[in-house]
Amino acid sequence: MNNHKFIFICGLHRSGTSLLYKILKEQDAISGMENTQVIEDEGQHLQTVFNAANKHGGPGKFGFDTESYLDNNSKLITEENKVKLFNQWSKYWDLKKEFLIEKSPPNLIKTKFLQAIFPNSYFITILRHPVATSLATKKWSKTSHLSLINHWLICHNKYLEDRGKLNKHLTIKYEDLTKNTGETIKKIETFLELNIKNPQLEIKKDINDRYFELWKKKKKNIFFKRNIKKSEELEKEINLFGYSFKNI
Repeated sequence: MNNHKFIFICGLHRSGTSLLYKILKEQDAISGMENTQVIEDEGQHLQTVFNAANKHGGPGKFGFDTESYLDNNSKLITEENKVKLFNQWSKYWDLKKEFLIEKSPPNLIKTKFLQAIFPNSYFITILRHPVATSLATKKWSKTSHLSLINHWLICHNKYLEDRGKLNKHLTIKYEDLTKNTGETIKKIETFLELNIKNPQLEIKKDINDRYFELWKKKKKNIFFKRNIKKSEELEKEINLFGYSFKNI
């Protein structure tokens, strides 16, 4: 365990975590989880040390349950659990690789906990516009767009609160990864001190646009307008992350 470097991808469901994960898994020095038989090869479903997101409401909801938050003071941080978690995950990694990567949305609110378990950790957090994230998640959560935007803010504010205690962290945007892929890859290269090959998979650049169009259509619905007004009251908080509801 001490001979490896660990990369944790953090970001809400539908934020681009899977895209980033696939890009990094292509690299010769990085091993991602393989043949897991669980959704998106997420490590949260392959261990018994802590609860997966579905035990706390699932997509668009888990951040509302404070019991889903874990930090460096957690009682779960024991030598036994450190070994147990590594052993459970290592079944799906190629341990000959220098970097071992794990991607699960709840990582966003567990960064200090994961660093305490795996001290040699690198955290890459990917953000996506809350409108696109929320509308893309709605089919799973079946909650209102306002609730989903609140969830987006709660989880990302928790990450910001914890980020100052992380030894190695990088924050990128889904929009930059898709539209300025080369530049974003360079940032990741510098962060990991690792050469990264150009992605082999197709990267679609305009997926957000369809959600923005849906947002515009919904804004005309009288039953939607009340929530739109409430969500726009959150504009200042959204701005802190470099996003805005304006001009959508």
